[in-house]
Amino acid sequence: MSVAVTFALNTAFNFVIGLLVAKFLGPAEFGRFALATAIAVFVNSALFDWIRLAATRFYSQRARDEQPATRATLDLVFALVASALGVGALAVILSGVELQLSGALLAMAIAVGVANGLFDYHTALVRARFLDGVYGRLILAKNVAALLFTAGGAWWFQSARMALIGICLSVASSLVAGRAALIDPGATPAAARRDLAGAFARYGLPLVLAGVLYQAIPLLNRSIVAAQWGFAETGQFALAYDIGVRIVAAIGSTLDVLLFQLAVRAEERHGLDRARQQVGRNIGLVLAILAPSCAGVWAILPSFEALVVPAEFRGPFAAYLTLLLPGFFAFAVMQYALSPVFQIGHRTLPVVAAAALACLTNVALVWFAPREAGVAALAASQSLAVCVGLVALLALAALERPVWPRWRDVAGAFGGAALMLAALTPLRALTPGLATGALQIVVGLAVCGAVFALFDVAGLRTLALRRWRAQPA
Repeated sequence: MSVAVTFALNTAFNFVIGLLVAKFLGPAEFGRFALATAIAVFVNSALFDWIRLAATRFYSQRARDEQPATRATLDLVFALVASALGVGALAVILSGVELQLSGALLAMAIAVGVANGLFDYHTALVRARFLDGVYGRLILAKNVAALLFTAGGAWWFQSARMALIGICLSVASSLVAGRAALIDPGATPAAARRDLAGAFARYGLPLVLAGVLYQAIPLLNRSIVAAQWGFAETGQFALAYDIGVRIVAAIGSTLDVLLFQLAVRAEERHGLDRARQQVGRNIGLVLAILAPSCAGVWAILPSFEALVVPAEFRGPFAAYLTLLLPGFFAFAVMQYALSPVFQIGHRTLPVVAAAALACLTNVALVWFAPREAGVAALAASQSLAVCVGLVALLALAALERPVWPRWRDVAGAFGGAALMLAALTPLRALTPGLATGALQIVVGLAVCGAVFALFDVAGLRTLALRRWRAQPA
């Protein structure tokens, strides 16, 4: 299964499952579910994401064949971290500390964090070996199981706890389905090496710290909403955030699957200079896809809300998502375009500095925001804080003297998005619905596609012609 097909299926399933869970749980119970999943994401980012990053950077088909210690070390480290987390979580739950979530929901949130970490780690291993078919099967199996267990659990039990259990079951089902390709001969615990674990930590932990800081922003804001406005308003805010971030993350992570491994392979085969050239081309392509995509999301938002968003969430959904979209775009550019500049050069501390600035900016903006402004002020603060982080990371990246994309590619990406918005904005006045949404999509693709074809933005025209002529790209 190709990565493009996998992307399309994963995006469709994420939309459907997220919306079904919100519909079946209702705003208040979905608010509990959303706060628990935010904790799960934080746990995954803080404790397990560095292992995934190390797998992406240091594991490959060659490492599997010639260096089984790489996989053995990664496996053992994951098991040790998960065990320590389990002990720590049990101690907190038994201590009786009063938290916003019940002990049972907190335990399930941590379990979901471990499960998602395990899934992300194994998909990173598969991606590092360019096993597109196996990667597609893992994604498909997880999403089908999530539709059954997560959405089904929310419908049958109308319980956030059962929906969280469904997430864990979906991960387990996926890994069982792909277990044959996930086993490395010789990668036993005895083959693990302490020096490799140290090298992995030195590479991944700065990036993880940056991710933790960025995850702290929505977790903090979601907790504030729950404390001041209740779980029902938390559910309203969380659905807009979750759907928006899934759209942008689905696009960005698919590009990451295709592009960053090309840079790693270029370094492995041809050296660091060739890898930096590849990263520069990648930046242009990421901008060319992300800018029109985020603009298009805003343009079709009324029709999207009318067609698929549950009735009790409409209104706040569009208002919050509009405020959050600039931050989603900024985060995706940092994560999938600028961070590889530092990753390929093994200098990841600047990413942490930009994340810390974004986090501090969010705290300051939320602190001074008037309470009467409501949740909208928190959404705007969150978006502005991430944009500040983007500006900081861009300045730090310039100090690395990277290979930048062509200015024609950058101008074409933003120019195409701007022209698309100019064409689509009048269509927002039409009655929202299927016909309006379809018209907007067709017009948007035609306008942006014409700009990209005319100026060969990010080499997309050249690539399309090569594919059309059945030549190697």
